[in-house]
Amino acid sequence: MPRVAPPTFEESVQELAAVVSASAQLGPAVRAAGRDLVACLRRGRKILTCGNGGSAADALHLAQELVGCYEAERRGLPALCLSGDGTALTCIGNDYGFEEIFARGVEAFGQKGDVLVAFSTSGNSANILAALKRARRLGVKTMLLSGKDGGKARRLADHALVVPSARVARIQEVHTLIVHQFLEMIDAERWR
Repeated sequence: MPRVAPPTFEESVQELAAVVSASAQLGPAVRAAGRDLVACLRRGRKILTCGNGGSAADALHLAQELVGCYEAERRGLPALCLSGDGTALTCIGNDYGFEEIFARGVEAFGQKGDVLVAFSTSGNSANILAALKRARRLGVKTMLLSGKDGGKARRLADHALVVPSARVARIQEVHTLIVHQFLEMIDAERWR
């Protein structure tokens, strides 16, 4: 089988620019989701995040920027990445199965008025679906950052931000842009 040459950096930049341009249509949905994150934090509630693989890194990125800080100096804000504790993930996975690793965290930490932000490039990860369902049962607002067609998770999310691309790399790059937009909206608030 012949090897396929990877795209050049310039080709990747052009592809990303096209996906970013097409993603501009998400602006109203991103702002609405961001307002719900701000409202959640203003009410003294917390943000939970989760994802698998590269999406776990995106989930951790959002949570750590809230607990730490993004660009503006402010107090730490309550956020917890359910993907970030390897001991919890392996314990839950061993005892209840991989599908339950995030749902159990939602059950343990989620309360009415909190927000769960789930990252899944396909929207079809079984553990993401289980977490979104558990969150809904607990009165936790749900957000999905996805791509492709949003998968099965799209219908389980109060806010479904679906990047118009089938390429995982481009989807995750736009997810970072969305996360940064959320953080800019949060940074614009005055926190005591």
